[in-house]
Amino acid sequence: MFKKLTLLVLSLVLIGFQQLQAQEHSEHGVEYINPRSSFSEVVRVGNMLYLTGKLGFKDRQLAPGGIKEETRQTLENIKAVLEKNGSSMDHVVKVTVFLADIKEWGDMNEVYKTFFPKNRPARSAVGVSGLARDARVEIECIAVVAQESHHEN
Repeated sequence: MFKKLTLLVLSLVLIGFQQLQAQEHSEHGVEYINPRSSFSEVVRVGNMLYLTGKLGFKDRQLAPGGIKEETRQTLENIKAVLEKNGSSMDHVVKVTVFLADIKEWGDMNEVYKTFFPKNRPARSAVGVSGLARDARVEIECIAVVAQESHHEN
């Protein structure tokens, strides 16, 4: 009897601890997914996903081949994060593109359009004086996810 009672108490304590941890990470309906030292990869609020800016890295290297290949890899990275968190490119509603050289907008846009063949999200494109890790392009987005969908992190 004592063992069963002890197990019950320990189970309740563990459940309480897990709920406290979840509350820390989803305060006020906000869930911080894959938090790093200075940012979270994704922040989920209700059925909205807010992705941090992504660069065109694969295997710790910037995609070779210039702005087109870097844009392609950046969007593939975004696609993977969206799918991991219950969304898709078809559910992106807003995109912000940061370009190290605004003159490369046409080449970026050529690749960008292939990732949004049906639903074209609202978009802003901005030329900047430089990007992290000497990238040519950085892209961030906001997407919708079904309420009942849960991320796999």
